[in-house]
Amino acid sequence: MNKNFKILVVEDDTAVRKLITTTLKAHEYRYDTASDGKSAVMGAVSHNPDIILLDLGLPDMDGVEVINRIRSWSNVPIIVISARSEDYDKIEALDAGADDYLTKPFSVDELLARLRVTQRRLGILHSSSQAESPIYTNGKLSIDYSTGCAYMGEEELHLTPIEYKLLCLLARNTGKVLTHKFITQSVWGSSWENDIVSLRVFMATLRKKLESGEESALYIQTHIGVGYRMLKVE
Repeated sequence: MNKNFKILVVEDDTAVRKLITTTLKAHEYRYDTASDGKSAVMGAVSHNPDIILLDLGLPDMDGVEVINRIRSWSNVPIIVISARSEDYDKIEALDAGADDYLTKPFSVDELLARLRVTQRRLGILHSSSQAESPIYTNGKLSIDYSTGCAYMGEEELHLTPIEYKLLCLLARNTGKVLTHKFITQSVWGSSWENDIVSLRVFMATLRKKLESGEESALYIQTHIGVGYRMLKVE
């Protein structure tokens, strides 16, 4: 499967770039490299990668600017790999359009796991038709967009309008971390502190309805200080 995936590695540190490319080669990924922001943007255009691994600390421009430029024309998955570990940096990159954030120093196993998650999400998107399927399924959870109803197994979930909006937003972005700002602006149209507080309350009640039983799967993952992610349940 990996042979069909091409990764663009954007990293100016020679040692880190070598570590990443050696790992990709060992696991039969194809790859191209770039050592600055300008080359990254050009590489995204000319090499048409399936996934981009992006360092934020580039010599000619900030990695967030690279994300903004690529997002102006492409939805290619971007996984940030950065030494910046503050919540602000993560939120800024994710709000700009990054799909995931890996903090240096990182383990090779974690990098490969993030790539597999992204590959699975791409597979789901590619296997579906361009028109959104009227039925979303994930484990025992299903959403019938045409009727506005959600189910856990055979039982209908009794959701408030806000809970349903949150569920649909997460479902349509399964596997992707959605920041507090992105979610509140999508659901409430604003991102004030009160909206963030309301989001936490609604998310808590939604999770209780999704994960009420002792053997219930974890559907919504909390990224403290950043946001939430809908997990793909096998």
